[in-house]
Amino acid sequence: MPASSRPRALGVNTWVWTSPLTDANLPGLLDTVAGLGFDAVELPLEQVGDLDPARTAAAVAASGLAPYVVGAMAPGRDLVATDAATVAGTQDYLRGCVDLAAAVGASSVCGPFYAQTGRVWRMTAAERDAAYDEWRGHLAPVADHAAAAGVAIGIEPLNRYETSFLNTVDQALTALGPLLGPHLGLALDTYHLGIEERSTADAVRRAGRHLVHVQVCGNDRGAPGGDQTDWPALLAALDEVGYAGALNIESFTPDNAVIAVAASIWRPLADSPDDLARDGLAFLRSLDGDLRVR
Repeated sequence: MPASSRPRALGVNTWVWTSPLTDANLPGLLDTVAGLGFDAVELPLEQVGDLDPARTAAAVAASGLAPYVVGAMAPGRDLVATDAATVAGTQDYLRGCVDLAAAVGASSVCGPFYAQTGRVWRMTAAERDAAYDEWRGHLAPVADHAAAAGVAIGIEPLNRYETSFLNTVDQALTALGPLLGPHLGLALDTYHLGIEERSTADAVRRAGRHLVHVQVCGNDRGAPGGDQTDWPALLAALDEVGYAGALNIESFTPDNAVIAVAASIWRPLADSPDDLARDGLAFLRSLDGDLRVR
């Protein structure tokens, strides 16, 4: 099929600059993101109430950026192998993420919505199957809420150092099973794919029609470009599966203790957050011919 005249949208997560994102710092960050030339922005909702939906919707609309919402599985957020109160609180938080997405016109809410980031434990095959069954039961009401709101949830597999629950596309497809559909699929991040998958491109192909959202960065968690990632192969795979969504740069500032520890960011990944975002955008724009939606 010939290439479309429409370039693929490029976005960036505000975690590149700061954490948490709030009503107070949102307008300035949107100005920065739009001023750098991005088409889209990822809005992390760390706590329900950090962002007023109406104010956020107005600010995003004024910026001209396409919004996406991402969640953060902080300590105390778990949908598996935990107590009923924790499950209920986590479900409420995820419903809050969905509600924000619906309010601002975001098509998806994405993240590792199963266990707090950094939580790892060993499981036999039978224990893993039981854990997946339990997770589906606890995730289903949130998926129903998203479907009613017209928002898709993208479940993100993480690398082995951040979770032992879902590391690969195959595990995610198996675990989600009958829940997969128009409002529940996978969110893939090139950083985690580069650690856990034998081939990032083949992992994208296996995700196929269930691919909801894509995050990109260099293999060192810095700006995409000049790194070990096979970008042409990734882009070809995205075209093969018909992914027409944005590519969103996700990286993290080392200056915020909470987010830096959660993401194991122990050193600056660029001279400044603006440089990281600008360099990543320039690289992705340089691939414009390959980035066009086919």
